[in-house]
Amino acid sequence: MATTEVDRERGGDRTKSKQGGFRTMPFILVNEVCDMFATAGFNANLITYLTQELHLPLVEASNTLTNINGTSSLTPILGALAADSFAGRFWTIIAGSVFYQLGMLGLIVSVLVPSLRPGPCSPLATPCRRANGLQLAVLYISLLFTSLGSGGIRPCVVSFGADQFDQHKEQRAEAGGAEAEAARQRQYFNLYFFTMGIAVLLALTVVVYIQENVGWGWGFGIPAIAMFVSILVFVVGYPLYVRLKPGGSPFTRLAQVVAAAYKKRAATVPEDPGMLYQDKDLDALISTNGRLLHTNQLTFFDRAAIVTPADTAGSSKLNLWRLSTVHRVEELKSLVRMLPIWSAGILLATAGSHNNSFAIVQARTMDRHMTQHFQVPPATMFIFTTLAMLLTLALYDRAFVPIVRRFTGLPSGITYFQRMAAGLAISILGVASAALVEARRRGSAAEHGLLDTPATVVPMSVFWLVPQYAIHGLAEGFSTVAQMEFLYDQAPESMRSTAAALFWLSSSLGSYMGTALVTVVQSATWGSGDWLQDNINRGRLDAYYGLVTCLMLLNLAYYLICFRFYTMKPLELAKDGDHEESSSCPLSTKMAAAAAPYNIEHRA
Repeated sequence: MATTEVDRERGGDRTKSKQGGFRTMPFILVNEVCDMFATAGFNANLITYLTQELHLPLVEASNTLTNINGTSSLTPILGALAADSFAGRFWTIIAGSVFYQLGMLGLIVSVLVPSLRPGPCSPLATPCRRANGLQLAVLYISLLFTSLGSGGIRPCVVSFGADQFDQHKEQRAEAGGAEAEAARQRQYFNLYFFTMGIAVLLALTVVVYIQENVGWGWGFGIPAIAMFVSILVFVVGYPLYVRLKPGGSPFTRLAQVVAAAYKKRAATVPEDPGMLYQDKDLDALISTNGRLLHTNQLTFFDRAAIVTPADTAGSSKLNLWRLSTVHRVEELKSLVRMLPIWSAGILLATAGSHNNSFAIVQARTMDRHMTQHFQVPPATMFIFTTLAMLLTLALYDRAFVPIVRRFTGLPSGITYFQRMAAGLAISILGVASAALVEARRRGSAAEHGLLDTPATVVPMSVFWLVPQYAIHGLAEGFSTVAQMEFLYDQAPESMRSTAAALFWLSSSLGSYMGTALVTVVQSATWGSGDWLQDNINRGRLDAYYGLVTCLMLLNLAYYLICFRFYTMKPLELAKDGDHEESSSCPLSTKMAAAAAPYNIEHRA
């Protein structure tokens, strides 16, 4: 258990108490499990509810799902902003859970109240009477509430959980304390994604089965009950949590740095970074684990910390839109440096998105029999991705790390940069295997004269698709966990919820990029081969997979280049008492020497 110095909400007194650690995990992770359980359960079979129960056309239902998923991946930005600015992570999770609960209750009401859904189709009615405006309004409002709820839960749960393992000042000075804490955080991220995978696995089996065979009321009701229980459990753990106070809007601070640097764009940056402005008291709330040290990259923004006589002219109060501390400048630099490596994960999400679309179309044309009377549903093939990811996470710390540690000498076996690179490399093999399997499937269709009969089953087992699903799950076990660990570790302390939101944003952008790539390929090959067409036996889906493989290779090279030039976040660790490793230079001292030594041209 981590012994942490917590800034208490009552009176702002700082008291030391034994809080945080793994004993808080049941309370925290159960909330995220229920979120993923409900989300996966809804999304996996929501297309069936929209088309068969609300009688929406397939295109409209598909667009509805796309909009819901896009919104759910974008709202974490709002949740992260609220958490880092004023609400704090704990209360943002509570608010998100309540919103999600309300959305789920709305869906249950729309299922149980007959007037909120169209009647069943009559054999004589062609086409079926679709849902009216009021019925759709209830559905969309309910789904909007679930999206807003996800926005409060997703970016905060992972960061709030990792906060439970942060050390206080005395612990950082202990030998091996930092390494032990890093190991606990790595184990936490593995545990986080493992529980998410379990939730998805349960949703794809239990919830979907209940929806198909018992009824939609229970199919939506069970996740709603689970969410209600998770809120109660999460609140019960309140006394055990490390609760960090928000440090104000991070976006405001970033904007202040940019504005101050632009206003002093003609100033000359001093060769001695010690002459740049620092203020320990001003940065206290946003640097409880230590202030960021100056780096020599992106030096344009250093101008925001140059002190000029005009910075306090006419007022005794510091104008942060004209002058920022080194810590605040480095916050912006840290975020900018993270973006290239973060962006490498977007194409990984693009490659994975094909397992929910083209791979399902492939599976429908293949022999899906497990027994004489049972066929595997095409969408159920995604279970192999989840199982592979769960197995990877289960064995990573218990088998992989101890073995690799013998060769690298690193407590973690490999760094999260190397783990992310391994995930990107493995994903290339997954897409390449998809291309090979599709080439074999098309060859089998041609051999049996089925090129022009796409509805006929190709005599090839659907389990040929297992490698591409499983390899993608293996890649996720490496890359997604490493990406989240990278974002949390390298993000400024006061922007960790925002960094977690970037993780979900990469997933959203990856899905949109997949749509854009399909559109471009379809337009480019129209009339000259038609790679992507309804009759996949005549199409060239294997060539499309080959194109994605090449893009993934370029993406891996791009990532390695970004890693080669990446600078780790330098942190000044506070020592006991009021002394630190490097002292702050007060504003009054810098004001006295501001103009002459640095040849500053003042501009209003």
